[in-house]
Amino acid sequence: MALTPEAALKEIRAKQIKPVYFIYGDEPYYIDLLADELEAKVVPEAEKGFNQFVIYGKDSDLPTVLSYAKRYPFMSERQLVLVKEAHKLGGFEQKDQLARLEDYAQNPLGSTVLVLCYPDKADERRTHIKAFNKVGAVVQSKRMYDNKLPDWVTNYCHTHGVKISPKAVQMLVNNIGNDLKRLVSEIQKILINLKAGEGIDAELIERYVGISKEYNVFEFQKALAMRDVQKSNRIASYFAANPKDNPLAPMLIILYNFFSKVLQTHAATDRSEGGLAPLLGVNPFFVKDYTQAARNYPVAKVAHIIHMIRRTDAQTKGVDAGSTSDGEALKEFVFAVLH
Repeated sequence: MALTPEAALKEIRAKQIKPVYFIYGDEPYYIDLLADELEAKVVPEAEKGFNQFVIYGKDSDLPTVLSYAKRYPFMSERQLVLVKEAHKLGGFEQKDQLARLEDYAQNPLGSTVLVLCYPDKADERRTHIKAFNKVGAVVQSKRMYDNKLPDWVTNYCHTHGVKISPKAVQMLVNNIGNDLKRLVSEIQKILINLKAGEGIDAELIERYVGISKEYNVFEFQKALAMRDVQKSNRIASYFAANPKDNPLAPMLIILYNFFSKVLQTHAATDRSEGGLAPLLGVNPFFVKDYTQAARNYPVAKVAHIIHMIRRTDAQTKGVDAGSTSDGEALKEFVFAVLH
C-alpha cells in the first residue's frame, strides 16, 4: 500500500531511508518536496559532487539510470540517483522498461538510493510497483480536494509558528485555488515580511499577495449571500473591467460550491454552528454565511442559482454564448441571482 507524502517525509527526516522510492501522482508539490528532502538527507553536502546524480527523464534513458544505480559510491556509505520526470525515460519499449525496473527493485544495491519521480497516475497492481513497495517505498501524491485546502493552509502556517485568520485563509484559497506550490510561495512571501509575534490577516494578504481586500471572490460571494445588491454589482463591474485578474470560470466553481452548501444547509436538521460546520466541511467561522444565504434564498431560488451557474459556465465555453463576453455573462448572472 502506498505511503502518504506526510508519512514518507516523517521517515526521511528521521533518516529511515529506503533503497528505492517510486513517487507518483498528480500533485507536483509533494513530489518535489520529497525529492528535495531526499537530496538534503541521503548524501552529505561534501560528497554530493561524487555521489549524487539528478537525472531528467526527457534527457536520459533507463540503461543510463540503472548503470548509475548499480555502481558503488565513491568513498561514501551511499549514493543518490534521483530521476525526475521518470515517465519520459527512453531506452526500451514500455514492457521491457517495466521488466528491468522490476528486476532492479527485486535486488537493489544496498548502497544506492534510487528515486523515481513519476508525475502521473500509476497502477499499484503492476508488478514493478509491487517490487518497489516490497523493498522500498511507493508514495502517492494526490491532488488535494478543494474542501481540504483551508485546513491545509492553516496547518502549514501553524507548522511555521504563525496564526492565520479564517478570512485570510479563505482569500488565499478562493483566489489561488488548488495550487499548493503557489499557495506555499505566497505564504512564504508573507512570512519573510512578518514581524515577530504577528499573525496573517486579510490586510497582509492584500499587501503582499496582491489580492484586493474589497474586490475578491470571497467578498463577492459574501455580498451575494447577504443579497447586497449594490456591493454585488460593484464587485461584478470591477471583475468585468479586469477579466485577466478575475477569470470567470474558476469563480463559478467557487460559487457553485458555496450555493451547493447553502442547499445542504436548507436540508440540515441541525442548523447550529456545531451541527453545520462538520456537515458542510467548513470552519465554524463561516457557518453564518451559509445560514444567512439560506435565509435570503429559499430552496427553489438556490436550485435556480445553481442552474444559472451551470448555464453561465456553459456560456464561457461557447455554448449559446453568441457575442456575450465573460463580463456581460457575469453581470447577467448577478442580476438573475439577486432578482
